Amino acid sequence: MKTPIIIDTDPGHDDALAIMFAVKSGIFDIKAITTVAGNSTIENTTRNARYILKLLNREDIPVYSGSAKPLVRELIKAVVHGESGLEGIDPKNESNLTNDAVDKIIKIVKENKDITLVTLGPLTNIARAIEKDKEAMKRVKQIVIMGGAIKVPGNKNRVAEFNIFVDPDAANIVFNFPIKKFLVPLDACNNVQLQLEDFEKLKGTNLFEPIVAMMKPYIQNIFKDEGIKAALMYDPLTVYYLFNPSVCNVKEYDIKIETKGELTRGMTVAELRNSQKDYNISVIETINGESFKKDFINTLRKYH
Repeated sequence: MKTPIIIDTDPGHDDALAIMFAVKSGIFDIKAITTVAGNSTIENTTRNARYILKLLNREDIPVYSGSAKPLVRELIKAVVHGESGLEGIDPKNESNLTNDAVDKIIKIVKENKDITLVTLGPLTNIARAIEKDKEAMKRVKQIVIMGGAIKVPGNKNRVAEFNIFVDPDAANIVFNFPIKKFLVPLDACNNVQLQLEDFEKLKGTNLFEPIVAMMKPYIQNIFKDEGIKAALMYDPLTVYYLFNPSVCNVKEYDIKIETKGELTRGMTVAELRNSQKDYNISVIETINGESFKKDFINTLRKYH
């Protein structure tokens, strides 16, 4: 039986790859893709999500647009994805905003047992859904979050990862909400790096050209911004945890979100002392990079 999921996302190059991976894997029943502003504007992220589904011939999966800005702050967009959010492809299709992602999330959770939320962007939509209908959201089976930096530097400031940095107030609501949570932080993602030649193995598939067109500027921009000459796989790794948890090392943590710090905005502050802790989240500390590469490329080569 397929795992029913909602993907909440702000595409983004790595978000695009994550959606491709989730669809091609064949193991998920994707009830909806909900979009949020983060890597780019809500118009761009929604348009990009629709473009990726069209590329996959899966326009039957509904796309619902959500929050255009964080709960209480102004939107700070990413730089590594370019102006369109998918630099290299720069889709021109309509975004067709629906502005109802929060209501749709609540509705899907109410109508389906054991929904897993996979969040690949800022947590604004999820926080709004919690604020709007706490009882409904308690029915969520689990939430798998791309975000945070536990024992490594941040990629948006010295200590914070981008998704949490953009809307720390939303992250604070979600991290404090009593449902099962899994976090895929920079700690697990930084060590899994793909090069252009890794994507050469997709030759002969309809995804090869668009993926290579996307990855060239993505790799260049990451190198300019972070000094790493590779395509970092943040969001695909988040989906991969559900695909192959056996190659992931998971540890329980008590984590709070910094919402007030000037230098530490969006920090995922983990309790690292050896004292009694109230764990609130399971953190994926490491993911086997070779297993991921093999499974990821083989899955994208599938023709169904």
